[in-house]
Amino acid sequence: MLLDSTDPSVEFREPRNQPPAMDDATTSTDIRLREGASIAQRLVMSGFAAAVALCFTPGLFTHDTMEVIISVVALLVGAAFVGAIMLAPAVVWIITPTEILIGQQRPFGKLRTRVIAKDDISGLQVPGSKRAKARFQLAFTLASGERLTSPPISDVTHVRDTVARIAAQFDVPDVEAPVNPLDASNPEMRLGDPLEPFSARDIRIVALIVVALCAVPYAYRLWRGLSPGPVDIGLLPVGALAAFGVYRYANLVTGAFWIIRQGDIRVERLWGDGTLRADHVAGRDVKAITVERRGRSEDEHCIVVIRLQSGQRFRSPRIGSRPEARAVGAEIVRRLGIAPESNKI
Repeated sequence: MLLDSTDPSVEFREPRNQPPAMDDATTSTDIRLREGASIAQRLVMSGFAAAVALCFTPGLFTHDTMEVIISVVALLVGAAFVGAIMLAPAVVWIITPTEILIGQQRPFGKLRTRVIAKDDISGLQVPGSKRAKARFQLAFTLASGERLTSPPISDVTHVRDTVARIAAQFDVPDVEAPVNPLDASNPEMRLGDPLEPFSARDIRIVALIVVALCAVPYAYRLWRGLSPGPVDIGLLPVGALAAFGVYRYANLVTGAFWIIRQGDIRVERLWGDGTLRADHVAGRDVKAITVERRGRSEDEHCIVVIRLQSGQRFRSPRIGSRPEARAVGAEIVRRLGIAPESNKI
């Protein structure tokens, strides 16, 4: 398909100390921005949704009215989900020095194109995303007052250069530079948010709630004048152990904060008691760098994983889509001076 946005041919292995050759990098003649899943991804997601919906079909052949209603609703929701996936358009923007070419195509529809001339553009803004801090789109204001928003910029490490270049070639004044913690122009790239331990009060409250939930079945049996069963009695020590785990190790779930510098990465995490733990990763310690999905979607939940010579792994905070995570990984490779054979991005 003309507008396939996830062609596997975009995978790359960059030479040492070289920036990524992405579609919207500042070294290319034109800037290409894509949005939309490929046919293969659509088929996989649709097949999964259809399989889940079909699991409810046996309820259609029962004599229970409630089961029939649930089955019909599940099938309708599954059909709507499959339709939404298959009919969502794929969009490509090609930004040239003189115009913007916009192509939009649905899997079973015709290609729709639009050309925006340089003289029609009167303003440019770069709004960030509420869901992902390192996701940026171009919002063009036309002379007619219409506002057009582009697909996300995949090379999130060169957003400022990309925006400055577009503003210059379209003669758009007063374009505010976006605040981008992952921009390669920053002496320090920051992944995630600075860590803060949970307050002792909050931890105690959660621990008490855990104990109370595990004690409810036991207390209910006593209140009704019944003898507590083995399960009710067994939940009491389980609740005590769970509360101790919450009190002792709650701060371990606060995640990590990465500070990426030239030749070094500082990985900050919290111990269970809330004290800060900092690890330093140098290029000589790295065995491989990869991009992995950590969640349900490759559009939102991709991370960078660093595997050391010692076997230890460091998983970054969530970055965003696979192209965005690959751009960050390529910049890490450049800053650490990783050998090409260690770059698995």
